[in-house]
Amino acid sequence: MRRLFALVALLIGLTAAGTAEAQNRFWLENQSGITIREAYVSASRVDFWGPDILGANVLPAGQRVWVVPSFGDCVLDVRVVYMDGRAEERRNVNACGLSRIVFGGGAGAGAAIGGAPGGDPSFNLLNGTGFVIREVYASSSRLSSWGPDRLGVNVLQPGQSVYIPLPASGGCLTDIRVVFMNGAAQERRNFNTCPVGTLTWR
Repeated sequence: MRRLFALVALLIGLTAAGTAEAQNRFWLENQSGITIREAYVSASRVDFWGPDILGANVLPAGQRVWVVPSFGDCVLDVRVVYMDGRAEERRNVNACGLSRIVFGGGAGAGAAIGGAPGGDPSFNLLNGTGFVIREVYASSSRLSSWGPDRLGVNVLQPGQSVYIPLPASGGCLTDIRVVFMNGAAQERRNFNTCPVGTLTWR
C-alpha cells in the first residue's frame, strides 16, 4: 500500500513539474503611439474576455506591463482598447512560445504582435480569405525548406490570426505558404515582413 501511495505521489509531482514548464506570462507592450486604456486577456477556448487587466491604470505609448494570467492555458486571445475607443484583437496567440506581445511595432497603431520594431521579420498573419486555412509555413527566403507547419494541430478560421515568430538573423525577406482545407495552396515569395505588423492573407 505504501508503494502505491508513493507511486501516486510521484505521478502527481511529475504532472505538476510538467505543467510548470509551460509559462503563459508575458510583457504586453504598447508601441502603437496611442495610450491603451483597457486590456483583456482570456483563454482562446472561452467566449468571454473577463476583467480589464489594467484596472484603473492605462498603458501609455512606449510602455509595457507584465501580464500573469489567472489560468494556465498557453493559447490566448488579447484585446486592447485605445483612448479614442478603437479596439484591436489578436486571437490564438501561443503565449508559452514568446516573452512579449507588442501592439504597434512600427507598422501602425495596434498592428503588430511579437518582436521589437525595426528589422524584425516576425509578423501576425490574419486570415482574410473567408476560407479555413489548415497549414501555414513561413521561413527566411534564404532557406530552401519551409520548416514546420506553424498551426500544428490547429486551423486558422476566417478572421483569426496567428503570430509567426522569425529570427532576425534570417533577414527581412520571407517566403510564406498557406494550405486551405480543400488542399489548395497559395504562396508569396521574397515578401518583406520587417515593416509589416499584420499581414492579411486574401
